[in-house]
Amino acid sequence: MLNYNTYLHETSKEWVTFVHGAGGSSSIWFKQIRDFKKHFNVLILDLRGHGNSKPKLKDTFNPKYTFDSITNDIVEVIDHLNIEKSHFIGISLGTILIRNLAEKKPELVQSMIMGGAIIKLNVRSQILMRLGVIFKSVVPYMLLYKFFAFIIMPRKNHKKSRSLFVNEAKKLYQKEFLRWFKLTSEINPLLRFFRAKDIKIPTLYIMGAEDHLFLPSIKNIVKMHKKASLYVIDKCGHVVNVEQPETFNTQTIGFINSLA
Repeated sequence: MLNYNTYLHETSKEWVTFVHGAGGSSSIWFKQIRDFKKHFNVLILDLRGHGNSKPKLKDTFNPKYTFDSITNDIVEVIDHLNIEKSHFIGISLGTILIRNLAEKKPELVQSMIMGGAIIKLNVRSQILMRLGVIFKSVVPYMLLYKFFAFIIMPRKNHKKSRSLFVNEAKKLYQKEFLRWFKLTSEINPLLRFFRAKDIKIPTLYIMGAEDHLFLPSIKNIVKMHKKASLYVIDKCGHVVNVEQPETFNTQTIGFINSLA
């Protein structure tokens, strides 16, 4: 089972589950936990091969490394803790896992909060992925990761987010990184399906105004999906919860409370 931690509230019955992105770990939510545990029961977890969820021997020989199998890892923790329903908060690639979970197990999902959400890869992103596929066998994976981090978070005020993700990615095994990379290179059909289907679960997209790769497609999706809304944070890049934690916490806690 994935490594996880819970913070239980004395009176609240509401659960909030945090899902980090590729190359990160549950530690990226450290600026959220203090505020959220005042209001809700909190679950944070490390995805397969990340943080303290070390890859198991059986996973090394398991060819089924898919979005569904990684989503099932999250469901396994939820079931183990007997959580009937939760609000889910994700960042970057974690938002795809949450959306996939909502598709597979909608009864578990009370709402979705998607930070730095990925719903479509633009031309620049597609080229980036193809370059990665070409060079992944010859270029050290940390060089690739640093390159991607810089393309996604290029500005001076994004440096803290870049550093955090690069430092977390250093803890990944190379084989694990390549598995995740292969997964992201097969992402297009899944995202196309998500864009086409309005899942009708309350969803808040919370994006940085400087998230140049992903914000334009989120603006379009909010026009099409009835229960989706968008909050854009000024002077902020891709990793909104790290760059602007106070605004992120205020908006997301307010959103959850508005559903009560």
